[in-house]
Amino acid sequence: MEDWKKNLLVCWGAVFIVSMGMTQMAPILPLYIEHLGIKDPAEIARWSGIVIGCNFISMAIFLPIWGRFADKYGRKSMLLRASLWLSLIVTSMGFVSNVYQLIILRILQGIMSGFQSAVVTLIAAETPKEHSGWALGMLFSGQVGGNLLGPLFGGYLTEMVGFREDFITIGILCFIAFVASYFFVHERNFVPAKKVLGFRDVWDSLPKHKVMMCLFITTLVMQLALASAQPVISVYISQISFDVQHIAMVSGAVFAATGLASVLAAPYLGRISDKIGAHKVLLGALVFAGITTIPQAFVESSLQLGLLRFLQGLAIAGLLPSVNHLLRKTTPDALTGSVFGYNQSAQYLGMFLGAVLGGQMAVFFSIQAIFYVTGVVLLVNAAWVYQTIYKDNAEKTRNTA
Repeated sequence: MEDWKKNLLVCWGAVFIVSMGMTQMAPILPLYIEHLGIKDPAEIARWSGIVIGCNFISMAIFLPIWGRFADKYGRKSMLLRASLWLSLIVTSMGFVSNVYQLIILRILQGIMSGFQSAVVTLIAAETPKEHSGWALGMLFSGQVGGNLLGPLFGGYLTEMVGFREDFITIGILCFIAFVASYFFVHERNFVPAKKVLGFRDVWDSLPKHKVMMCLFITTLVMQLALASAQPVISVYISQISFDVQHIAMVSGAVFAATGLASVLAAPYLGRISDKIGAHKVLLGALVFAGITTIPQAFVESSLQLGLLRFLQGLAIAGLLPSVNHLLRKTTPDALTGSVFGYNQSAQYLGMFLGAVLGGQMAVFFSIQAIFYVTGVVLLVNAAWVYQTIYKDNAEKTRNTA
C-alpha cells in the first residue's frame, strides 16, 4: 500500500476516535457542572455556555500559531503534540473539584489543541493532488462519523461508569490516536520553512487574496449556519412534534440525520471534485445548503425537519472538503500549515458565533428566523463564491483546453 493511503487509513481512524471522544463531552458537560455543585438550572445554563464557549475562543486564537509551527517543525509533530496534550488534559477533567478548574482546563485544551488542523494539513500535503479531493472527503467522513456517534456513546458510557470515568475514557481514546499516529503515520514531503512567518508575512506571500478570504469566510459561514440551530433545535422539535414523551430521542435522530448524510456523501463528493473541480462542488453545495435550510422554517412535523436536515447534510459533505481542496491547490507548500490553521480558526469562530447568534435570534425574533437568516446568508455566500472562485477556475479551464 502506498504511503499516502496508509496515512489516510491511520488518520481516518485517529480523527474518528478523537472526534468521538471530543463530542462525548457535549451532552455530559451540563450534567457534570451540576455534579460539581451548581444546582440552579439558570446557573447551570450560564456556566455551560462559558465552559463550551471558552474552548472555541482559545482554539480560534491559538490555532494559527500551531499552524505556523507545523510549517517549521512538521505536520506530524503537531499531530502528536495535539493528540498527547488532549489525552492528558481531558483525563485531568475527570479529577476537577469545581467548575473553575474545569474552565481552566477547557481553556488550556483550546490553547494547545489543533489536532484536526494538523491531520487535514498532513493529508493535504502528503496526498497526490489528483487524489486530494477524495482523501479529504474520506477524512471528513471520519470526523463526522465520530461526531455522530460521540454523544450517543458518551451518554451511554456516563450511565454505565459515571462522569469522571467518562473523561478518563476520552483521554485514553486520544492516547490511542497518539500511539497510532506515532508508529504508522509517515511524513515524506515536508520541507521546513526557513522561519516562522507572522500573519502579515503569510498573507503577503499568498497569490490570491480575494480567493483566500472567500474560502475563509465560507468556512465561517458554513459553521455559523450549522451551529445557529443547535441550541434551540430540541425546543423547535417540541413545538412541532406530537410525540412530546420522546423529545430527547426524536431530537437525537434529527441531529443524527445531518451527520449520517455527510458520512455517506463526503467520499463520493470528494471523488467528484477530483473529476470536475472542487469549485463546482463548492458552489453547488452552498446553493443546495441554502435552499434546504430556508424550508426548515415551515415544517409541521419532526419527520419533515429530519428529512430537510438530512438533505442539508448532503450539502455540508461537499463544503469543508471542497474548501480544503481549494486551499491546498492555492497555497504554496511552505505555507500550508499556517493557512489551514487560519481556516480552522474561522471554523471555530463560526461555531461560537452561530451558537450565540442563534440563541439571540430565537429570543428576540423566533426560531424560524434562524433558518431564514442562515439560508439567505448561505445563498449570498454562494453568489460570492461564483464571482470570486467559480469564474476564476472556469476561465483557467477554458485557457488550458
